[in-house]
Amino acid sequence: MGTRILNKNIVNDAIIKDISDSIHGLNYGTVTITVHNAKIVQIEVSQKSRFDDVWTVQEGGGI
Repeated sequence: MGTRILNKNIVNDAIIKDISDSIHGLNYGTVTITVHNAKIVQIEVSQKSRFDDVWTVQEGGGI
């Protein structure tokens, strides 16, 4: 089987910038790229907020 080389650019600069901006805008979360018919059709960002340091239980505290 031969290797097929694609000569056309299937990801344009605007899509690359959107993906990069999405990643750089996150501290915690996910960036999901949806592909349909070998084309990127959607970029979905899910951001999470973390409160690990806020919930320390001190003596006499808690729920």
